[in-house]
Amino acid sequence: MTTPSTYPVKRALISVSDKTGIVEFAREISSLGIEVISTGGTAALLRKEGITVTNVSDITGFPEVMDGRVKTLHPAIHGGLLAVLDDEAHLRQMSEHNIDSIDLAVINLYPFEETLHNPHSSDADIIENIDIGGPAMVRASAKNYKWTAILVNPADYATVLASLRDNKNTISEELRRRLAGEAFAHTAHYDTMIAGYFAKQRADSLGAHFSISARLDQPLRYGENPHQRGALYGSFTKCYRQIHGKELSYNNIIDIDAAQLLVMEFHEPTVAIIKHTNPCGVGSGVTLSEAWEKAFSTDTVAPFGGIVALNREVDYDTANTIHAVFTEVIIAPSFTDDALALLTKKKDRRLIIANTELIAAATGLNVKTVTGGFVVQSPDSELLDAEAMNVVSEREPTDNELASMMYAWKVAKHVKSNAIVYAAADRTLAVGAGQMSRVDSARIAVSRAKQFGLDLQGCAVASDAFFPFADGLLQCVEAGATAVIQPGGSVRDSEVIAAANENNIAMICTGMRHFRH
Repeated sequence: MTTPSTYPVKRALISVSDKTGIVEFAREISSLGIEVISTGGTAALLRKEGITVTNVSDITGFPEVMDGRVKTLHPAIHGGLLAVLDDEAHLRQMSEHNIDSIDLAVINLYPFEETLHNPHSSDADIIENIDIGGPAMVRASAKNYKWTAILVNPADYATVLASLRDNKNTISEELRRRLAGEAFAHTAHYDTMIAGYFAKQRADSLGAHFSISARLDQPLRYGENPHQRGALYGSFTKCYRQIHGKELSYNNIIDIDAAQLLVMEFHEPTVAIIKHTNPCGVGSGVTLSEAWEKAFSTDTVAPFGGIVALNREVDYDTANTIHAVFTEVIIAPSFTDDALALLTKKKDRRLIIANTELIAAATGLNVKTVTGGFVVQSPDSELLDAEAMNVVSEREPTDNELASMMYAWKVAKHVKSNAIVYAAADRTLAVGAGQMSRVDSARIAVSRAKQFGLDLQGCAVASDAFFPFADGLLQCVEAGATAVIQPGGSVRDSEVIAAANENNIAMICTGMRHFRH
């Protein structure tokens, strides 16, 4: 009895946009006595290389029309792909309609994703690169994988060739099934890219369906903990290029992105030091070295094993100051040669080049998993509501207080809730993060400032969400703050504002909060 594993491949259909390795593959299968049928440009290329090819139009008896849009959508092709070869009715109908089986399909699709990511592509270019016949043939073959093996990835050519050579032109059912799974993943990814493109054209990109599809970017040794599996998908390594050090971990990747997105809030030379996605120090200055000293002095203990992001090219002087501290990762747009020579002396330290243009362009929907699904939101790309922001206190902030408030507010946006940030105009002074009580965040920040000998007198404070009671504000006042920036919106706003006025505090309400869970 004929079975898929013992049925020899006699005819192969080849139609590929990505022609990597296709000439060698076609030449090999042709040498094994397998007939090659093909379409358009693929057929022309194979024929040019001396490989005997039958045109699809000779199989269908119908020419390729409409600029090649219609060529394979024909019973002679899809009947050959979908026929179940141990079904008597199928065999009888094939005979009646002169349909021959197609036992191997080698297909990949129009380069929609590449066209989409090309900044010079017009809408017409993108639409024209939506493949129709290709996905239909891939899905037909994958559905009928027991009788029609499907190849969509050039990386699998060698495996299939080895099977054909070693097993008298047969392909095992196990391999056929694996290839079918890859084929459906291939078309799913393709359709998700298309759906995403059309979704972006809508005013509301959060529609009735939400799909995620991304290519494997980098395997990871494990996830957040060693007993968890992990992998990186998407285009992270295009946005962040590693130039030195050991393999990035799951936690490194999360921290790298958090650090870079924070430092991108600032235009002046700035350094952000991150630990477990929270900033433990941020500083700005005329030079990066000055910025580093300010950031590091916020907390001289937490940066051990931390992540450092800088928004300017790292020079030797800055590299020398950072080099003295054990850091897991350093991220910057570039490094001078002498800085690299110094920083690479520690072989395990990861050095990352951040492509800020790609990072800015790649900022899309935020997605988190929950049991049974996802929660999805637009990115927190705004800083405050300019129309709603106003000074709610009797006293206006001074220019220096206003600069300090805005510095604290930029940082607070990137601190886990409940977030309290004490800052001067060019640096953080203390950070309280992730506490169940906003008062506790304020107190913890104060205790850290005392630990590192930092004076909070005259500083500004940012709170990522409103003060529900006056006690949080009073904790900041007691520590020495003279200016506070917060979203407002509490039912007790009047009580909080009154407390600010009683203590001669300048207070701004932004009309926008920045919870970060």
